[in-house]
Amino acid sequence: MGRIFGTDGIRGLANRDLTPDLALGVASAAAHVLVESQQGRPQVIVGRDPRASGEFLSAAVEAGLASAGVDVWNAGVVPTPAVAYLTASRDAAFGIMLSASHNPMPDNGIKIFARGGKKLADDVEDRIAAVFEAGLEPGPTGADVGRIVSGESALEDYVEHLVGSVPGSLAGIKVVIDAANGAASKASPMAFARLGAEVISLHDAPDGYNINEDCGSTHIGSLQEAVLTNGADIGIAHDGDADRCLAVDEKGQLVDGDQIMAILAVAMQAQGRLSRDTVVATVMSNLGFLIAMRERGIEVLQTAVGDRYVLEAMLAGGYNLGGEQSGHVLQLDHATTGDGTLTALSLVHTLVNADEPMSELAAVMSRLPQVLINVPDVDKARLHDSAALTEAVRAVEADLGEQGRVLLRPSGTEPLVRVMVEATEDERAREVAEGLAAVVRAELGRSGT
Repeated sequence: MGRIFGTDGIRGLANRDLTPDLALGVASAAAHVLVESQQGRPQVIVGRDPRASGEFLSAAVEAGLASAGVDVWNAGVVPTPAVAYLTASRDAAFGIMLSASHNPMPDNGIKIFARGGKKLADDVEDRIAAVFEAGLEPGPTGADVGRIVSGESALEDYVEHLVGSVPGSLAGIKVVIDAANGAASKASPMAFARLGAEVISLHDAPDGYNINEDCGSTHIGSLQEAVLTNGADIGIAHDGDADRCLAVDEKGQLVDGDQIMAILAVAMQAQGRLSRDTVVATVMSNLGFLIAMRERGIEVLQTAVGDRYVLEAMLAGGYNLGGEQSGHVLQLDHATTGDGTLTALSLVHTLVNADEPMSELAAVMSRLPQVLINVPDVDKARLHDSAALTEAVRAVEADLGEQGRVLLRPSGTEPLVRVMVEATEDERAREVAEGLAAVVRAELGRSGT
């Protein structure tokens, strides 16, 4: 069996890749690895997004936990960051979220949070996988089995946490929220309304099948239209499990994760709240973001792609703001993981305190045209061994200078290399990217090996 944990938990086609047996076994194995010796019976938080498959998968997870002697606090349908928050606030042994984030409805996934609401390290995931694959010993019996109780206050507890993160009112702001028919369908509108914003909800009626369907952060067209139609100040687009968000300004223009980070970084720096005047971002952040931060005396620490690597760097360096272009933004002053609603609230709070519209705030950085080409069926292991490819990249970088950037990155799961090029003009970026892709194909193509 290959490694069952990917870059963000376990994910796959529900009832094929991700079966009830797998969910039950992994949950029980997690209990064996993560439960510490303590008085009383340990508690685990379990939540899910609205996918139909989440119903039977969460039941399997709860069965696995209870059979391992763990009490389950069933939080029901809540955002992924709610499970992280509740795991910390209730001092639970760990938390489990059933969600496939922005993936289509047929998929699902298992995310596990350690005590304190933090994502698991790779070695801990490997230990859980090893216990699962080795087979579990018989569990407790009688009064020692775990109990499953309804966490009726889960959503309310989480929303109160969100509201408490905002130092003031959002009155006077009209916001359109696209909840992607997902886990934020109740939480995000509730939090904004309680803070005084005028809320127009979009795609907030999950039925188990419509999550992420032509809506949310991967399909922002309807949100852009709604912002313009309603004369809103801002639009917010969540993904299925609401651990990230993108925004739309009053003109209907996209505000991506890099722009959101830039807006928050500048505001936090002005208030003396940006730890060490540093933001943590990935190597995929737009060059325009790096330039804008440099011009304002803000350092950018770059990591590999993935919010877990951003989080690791933030914890290691004591930084409090980081994230990805995709809209995963981490604010460690208020949360242990990316939280789309928290990010949206912080962004709108910044807008309330600014004497300019969202389009002007977003202009803090100019996105350079970025072209990404995936070159499939290549030997990605030889990416750094080709002298011709190295020379081609060097020549392009010299030509682009400080007004462009090149990144060649092997896929973590497929036999392909991603070629990313940024330049001042889209046509130039595409021309360079296609040229480098051709070199990658010629040098690393499997037919030539």
